[in-house]
Amino acid sequence: MSRGGVQGFQAERLSQALAARRLSQLQLAGLVGVSPATVSKWRAGNQAPERDALERLASVVNVTPEWFTRAPSSKVLLPFFRSNASAHVAARAMLEARMEWAQDVALALSEFVDYPAVNLPVRTFVDPDQITSDEIEVAAAECRELWRLGRTAVQDLALAIEGAGVVLIREETGISQIEGLSAWSEALGRPLVLLSSDKDNGYRSRFDLAHELGHLILHRHIARPTERERYKQLEVQAHRFAGAFLLPAETFSSEVRTPVTLDDLLLLKWRWGVSVAAMVMRLRTLKILDEDAAQLLFKRRSARWGAKAEPGDGDRAPEQPRLLHRTIELLVDENVMPREAIPRHIGLAAHDIEKLAGLPEGYFHKTGTVVQFARLRPASSDVVVPSAGNTVVPFPSTFKR
Repeated sequence: MSRGGVQGFQAERLSQALAARRLSQLQLAGLVGVSPATVSKWRAGNQAPERDALERLASVVNVTPEWFTRAPSSKVLLPFFRSNASAHVAARAMLEARMEWAQDVALALSEFVDYPAVNLPVRTFVDPDQITSDEIEVAAAECRELWRLGRTAVQDLALAIEGAGVVLIREETGISQIEGLSAWSEALGRPLVLLSSDKDNGYRSRFDLAHELGHLILHRHIARPTERERYKQLEVQAHRFAGAFLLPAETFSSEVRTPVTLDDLLLLKWRWGVSVAAMVMRLRTLKILDEDAAQLLFKRRSARWGAKAEPGDGDRAPEQPRLLHRTIELLVDENVMPREAIPRHIGLAAHDIEKLAGLPEGYFHKTGTVVQFARLRPASSDVVVPSAGNTVVPFPSTFKR
């Protein structure tokens, strides 16, 4: 229990802020003007900062002083990372903290709106060895059926995923090794996905999002592995799910000419919204290409275009999240809450909320008309918001095929 200082100081918030800002205790101590030992005591919960120190602390990490007195929401389940194994521990901690802040934003907004119901296939695997290739194909097909996507190319995967109740965040992280992470939130009763926007490649971004969807469906009840081989196994399964979901076996294979050439796959790339590399992997899974033929195509691809880039990579803009963005616009448009009051209500800096919700920079300091994206909840609702009434975010329905 804390002794002295501001009542109700939440030590866990300090750990979260250190991770989110990628600051060490020593660095923070210097910026706040206290000793490293004092920061250590704050973080351990053995002491709380005095009011003036709390104000300096809040200014340094760019949150409100009151935010440090809010009990943190229950942590998201340990995330799956779409990452290079070399990604630094501090980078992972930073992104976990950002995801927890996204959870805070979504929770604060959920006081006023109804999000779309979660609509994902349910799987109860507890061991990755239970998950066969056939199971992955079935899960991907079931997901498409639930979302009424048919068997053709998905036009906007971000829209479909948010329509299924997933909270999606896409922001620049500055961490090239990590392309995304996903986790289930017990506090929200729904999953979150955070995608990196550092690489402005719509094809790769779609595959990353489908990969995270695979984790959420297949691996919800599987403990995060510490062994390298176990981690690779889960990554391979999420990769296979992404391929099966984006490139359904029957329809995709019917469009592939044999013998398979890179030029033919480039034509299909634009139509299906999937990279040539991902299509080669899918054709190998479907046994349309054997291992030798697939490796030959990969070698030719590398020789012609390089290891990573492909022609047309800039032709497709990355798909953007809408749910949190439109929810905030709705609250402003319906006069539920003044624009400048939203950061105070959430407790985070306006800049962080803008990034997490995909709002334009400076949004909370602007005035003007906002386009309405949703309708008021009927007056018969059981839940009432004082003076304004609750609202609903009826997210646009997914594509019907």
